[in-house]
Amino acid sequence: MEYKIIVSYQDGKTIQKEVKDKQAEPLFGLKIGEEFNGETIGLSGHVLKITGGSDKDGFPMRQDLDGNRRVKLLLSKSVGFRPVEHGERRKKRVRGNTINEDTVQINTKVIKPEKYENPEEKKAEEAPEESKS
Repeated sequence: MEYKIIVSYQDGKTIQKEVKDKQAEPLFGLKIGEEFNGETIGLSGHVLKITGGSDKDGFPMRQDLDGNRRVKLLLSKSVGFRPVEHGERRKKRVRGNTINEDTVQINTKVIKPEKYENPEEKKAEEAPEESKS
């Protein structure tokens, strides 16, 4: 299975990394709000914080729902529901806060470093310098 990891930098730039089964195994069991080393997904020198995600059917993950189960909750304005009218509430399906094999997309933000560093651009810059010497 393939997982999409969305990495958001503090300056507003985002990148999307796709990881396969073996590379994503260290992420299983992590919860929303936890931090992990970016080297597990190929971003060395980065520390990433999980901010959310969604499962294989598109249901969003909620931080206040423990576990990895999918449940139907009565929601007002919050993750998983945007009301049209004031005071509107509806029952909506949402996923728990723990990453498992049903999770398809994981949203993260960068804790360190603060600025955007594209790994592909960095490799391209290093290659010409080596050929000059």
